[in-house]
Amino acid sequence: MFDSLSEETQLLVMVLGLALLFILVMWNTKRNSSKFYGRKKRDFRKNVQEKKKNRDEDIH
Repeated sequence: MFDSLSEETQLLVMVLGLALLFILVMWNTKRNSSKFYGRKKRDFRKNVQEKKKNRDEDIH
């Protein structure tokens, strides 16, 4: 596929491709971390108690 390109051009294309992949991975990581920003601060016990309370209020 790249046989028609010179060795320098092949190297440049490979480096640019790797740089693009690196940028995409960094962007995806940033997007995922912002999506789950407050995850460590959440308290499972507190959330379960609130859900039980809300469910009990909806039943009565």
